[in-house]
Amino acid sequence: MLRARLTLLYSTLLGGVFLLFGVAIYALVNVTLIGQIDDLLDTTAKEILAVARVDSVGELTVLHLPPLNIARNVHIQVWDKEGRLISSSLDKDEFSDALDINGLMATSSNYENVDYHAVNMRVLSLPLAVGGRAAGTMQVATSLTLIDVLKQDLLYILVMTALFAIIVATLGSWLTIERSLAPLDSVVETAEQINRADDLSRRIPYNNLPNDEVGQLVLTFNKTLERLERIFTSQQRFLADVSHELRTPLTVIKGNLGLMRRMNTVDKETLLSIDEETNRLTRLVGDLLLLAQAETGKLPLQKDPLELDSLVFEVLQEMHVLAGDKVSLKLEEIDQIQVLGDRDKLKQVLLNLVSNAIQYTPEGGEITLGLSKVGKKARLTISDTGPGIPAEDLSHIFERFYRAEKSRTRSKSAGFGLGLSIAYWIVRNHEGEITVESEEGEGTFFEILLPAIVG
Repeated sequence: MLRARLTLLYSTLLGGVFLLFGVAIYALVNVTLIGQIDDLLDTTAKEILAVARVDSVGELTVLHLPPLNIARNVHIQVWDKEGRLISSSLDKDEFSDALDINGLMATSSNYENVDYHAVNMRVLSLPLAVGGRAAGTMQVATSLTLIDVLKQDLLYILVMTALFAIIVATLGSWLTIERSLAPLDSVVETAEQINRADDLSRRIPYNNLPNDEVGQLVLTFNKTLERLERIFTSQQRFLADVSHELRTPLTVIKGNLGLMRRMNTVDKETLLSIDEETNRLTRLVGDLLLLAQAETGKLPLQKDPLELDSLVFEVLQEMHVLAGDKVSLKLEEIDQIQVLGDRDKLKQVLLNLVSNAIQYTPEGGEITLGLSKVGKKARLTISDTGPGIPAEDLSHIFERFYRAEKSRTRSKSAGFGLGLSIAYWIVRNHEGEITVESEEGEGTFFEILLPAIVG
C-alpha cells in the first residue's frame, strides 16, 4: 500500500535523523563533561605541585598536600619511584592500592577511566621528577558517578524524545499522506466507473485541490479524458459517416444491377451511375488508406527539389475547369521558390483546399491563391469569399475524423471529412505548418509555410 510505504519511509528517515542527532548530542555532552573533569584534575595537580616540598636529601619522602576544596571531590595519591605510597588524601589503611595501577609506570601525563572500589573514577597520573631524576608519581582522581547519572538521564531523554517524535511524525505523516493522496482514490474510482459504464464524460472533481503534483495529475487526467471523449465522439461520428457513405453507393450499385438483371439489358445511364458510385467508393478507400498511413507515420513521401510556382500554376489551370463560371480564380502574387517535397502529395493538398473553396463559395464569389517568400520559408495562401467556418468548428477542422456538419452541407460530390486531416499530415511531414483563419460570412483564409531551398 502506497500510504503505508510512504509513512514507513518518512518514519525511518526521521528515526535515522534523530539517531544521528542523539548520538551527536550524547557524544558532545560526554566530551564536554570529560573535558571539564580533566581541567579540574589538571588544575588541582598544578596547585599541589606549586606548594610541594621535598626533604634536604632530595628524595620524595614527604609531600605536604595543601588543603583541598571539599566541593571538588578530588582524591590524591603520591607514590615514590619504588612504588611506596608516601602521601594520600584517602585513608591509607582502607585505600592502600593505587588509584590507577597502570598509571604508576606512565612517563607522561595520562588520563584514564578506572573502576576503583566499585566507583567509576577519572584518574590523572603525573610523573614527578627531582633534579631531572624520576622521583615518583602523583595521581589525582575524582568520581564520575554524577556524570554517569547525568549521561544516563540524557540518554533516556533523547530516546524518549526520539520515540515520541517518531510516533507523532508517523501519525502526522499518515494523515498528511492520506489527505494528499485522497484525490488518487477519485482517479481510481472514476477510471473504474469509465471501464464499467464506458462513459468518458465523467470527470474527477477538481475543486479545492492544492496546486501540487497530485492536483496536476488530476487536472492532466481530466484533460486526457476530455481529449479521449472528443476523439471517441469523432470516431463514432466518422464511423457513422463512413457507414452512410458506404451504404449509399452500395445501395445504388445493387439497385442498378438488380434493375439491369430484371431488364436483361445494359443501359448507359445505369452504367454511368454505377461508375460514379464506384469512383466514390474508390476515393473513400483511398482517403482512409492515406489517413491511416499518415497517422502511423508511414506516409510515403518522395522528396525532390520542386518548383513551387510551377505547381501553383498547374493547380490553378486544373481548378479553372472545376470552377467554370461559378467562381473567379485569381493569382494574387507569385515568387519563384524551390522546396524539397513530394510533388504529388503537395499537389493533393492544394487541390483539396482549392476544390473545397470552389465547392463552398457561392456563385459569383472569388478565390485567391498566392505564393511568396517569408524569411527562409515559402508561404502559400488560399482565400475565398465563402460563408466561412463557425468558430466552434474552426479549432477542430484538422482533427482526425472531424467533420464540420454545420458549415459543410453534404452532397453527392462532397468529401468524407478526411481531406483537411490528410492535408495537415502531408504538410507536417514536409516539416511545414498549415493554419486557418475564418469568420462566418466573410470567407476563409488558409496559410501553408514550407521550408524553402536557399540558393
